[in-house]
Amino acid sequence: MTTSLSAELWPDVQPETARRLMLAGVEAFAQRGYHATTTRDIAGAAGMSPAALYVHFPSKAALLFAISRYGHEQTLALVENVVAKETDPVQRIRLIVEDFVAWHARRHTVARVVQYELQALPEQEFAVVAELRRRIERIVREVVADGVEDGVFTVGDPHTSARAVLSLGVDVARWYTERARQTPAALGKEYGELVLRMLGARTDTPAAD
Repeated sequence: MTTSLSAELWPDVQPETARRLMLAGVEAFAQRGYHATTTRDIAGAAGMSPAALYVHFPSKAALLFAISRYGHEQTLALVENVVAKETDPVQRIRLIVEDFVAWHARRHTVARVVQYELQALPEQEFAVVAELRRRIERIVREVVADGVEDGVFTVGDPHTSARAVLSLGVDVARWYTERARQTPAALGKEYGELVLRMLGARTDTPAAD
């Protein structure tokens, strides 16, 4: 991972040394897991002394929290952007899935840490991230419920369906690599179609009596 990538991933994080530490943390947590990673591992990967980490992050847990919070804020923004520009439930869910899946594929290393190291967060930090996750799920659930009300989705429980939709996207980070057959965008489009079929999407207009 490069400095330019760190700026792309976390444009609001300053200074650049803090972004370098976040990148190093992502790589270390993804390779070793949070608990097996030491602050020395992270600082060394960033080309710094262990003491330098504490200038920007008071603990290893604070570094994980920064990575996880930013990742969830970014995916929440993706979902909110779709809802803001599209009103049709079918198109909304299609575009949400396309963007959500593509993000988890394109940023698969970051996403693995964001999604699979949650239980390592301290209680207060976990609560912050959990609320971001609830906001994402609530939006998706409301889109599914709107589709059911409009008669274009045929699922019985929007709550369960929303979780299933998001789980499909999250799981991409577990297996996706740069060697994958499909690009992140192409994978997102395929998942979008799969989700529509899963929800029993009906896009035809019922015939008049």
